[in-house]
Parts: sequence; C-alpha cells; structure tokens
Amino acid sequence: MRKVWLSLLLGAGALAQRMEPERLAPYVPSPQPVVERMLEAADLKPGETVYDLGCGDGRILITAAERFKAKGVGVELSAELVQQAQDTVRKRGLQNWITIVQGDLLEADVSGADVVTLYLLTSLNTRLQPKFEQTLKPGARVVSHDFAIRGWEPARVEKVTVARRTHTIFVYTITRKPPAR
Repeated sequence: MRKVWLSLLLGAGALAQRMEPERLAPYVPSPQPVVERMLEAADLKPGETVYDLGCGDGRILITAAERFKAKGVGVELSAELVQQAQDTVRKRGLQNWITIVQGDLLEADVSGADVVTLYLLTSLNTRLQPKFEQTLKPGARVVSHDFAIRGWEPARVEKVTVARRTHTIFVYTITRKPPAR
C-alpha cells in the first residue's frame, strides 16, 4: 500500500510540473495583518517599487501605495482577479501608483523592483530564484509569505499569528551584483 501511495504522489508531482502556473499557486489571499508585516519587514520606503508576483486582488500593492507611498506592479494570470484588482485600484484613485498586468509570473521582468513579494509554493519560488539572482539589483528584497526560497539564507524571519494560525515571513536581501548580460 505504501508503494502505491508513493507512486501516486510522485505521479501527481510530475503532473503538477506540467500544469499551468495558476494551478501551481492557487489564489489564497494573505490576511491584511500579514500583508502589513511583510511590507514592514521589507523596510519598504516611500518611492520604492514593489512587484507582487501572483498579486490576486492587489491588496499588497494597495497597502504599499496607501500606507508606505510606494509604487507597485502586480502580475496575475487570472483575468478575473486582474479585473478585480484594477477596479479596486481605480476606486481608490491609485492608478498613478499601481499597475496590474495579466501575465505569467514566471515570465515577468522584475528588474525594476526594490521589493518582490510572493505567496507561492516553494517549487515556484525555486523556479523564480535564478531570475531574481540574475535581474534584481543589490539591496533589493524578496519577501515570501510562508514558503522559503531553498538555498538562500533569509536576512529576517518573522512570525505573525492571525485567527490562531501562525504565518511565517521570510525576507531575503540581494547582496551580489547580477552578472553582465
């Protein structure tokens, strides 16, 4: 029975590798206290630019603009969530601060980011890691909700408890210059 179960798990893992990015990272919004702590832990400053990969309803970017006076770029695969985020940005008058684009987060150009926020599975973080290493400038921060980036040493790890569930925030700082292109 154990071999059958293991075989099923390995087969599901192989299938997940072939699935759409949307399927690899289901939409699960970060609770607002976690959003705020992620941006605080990133030491976000006014005028900096936050990229949220898999931005969902845009709550991280909206908080960054309203509370921290930061600019934001969101990348989201779901057309429905893109529309929802764009509508909220418009309603709050943040169109000059935030851009939401429909696209594959694996293809996103993050070179303009001071901070990148993630709430993605470890497997997606691993796939994004080379992009971050090659394109983010020294001093840029990558902040991941609940899922670490394998092989990277976090500059900071924080815990936030919301509704009796503890969330972990990992903050990584890019310290080396990307290789010349």
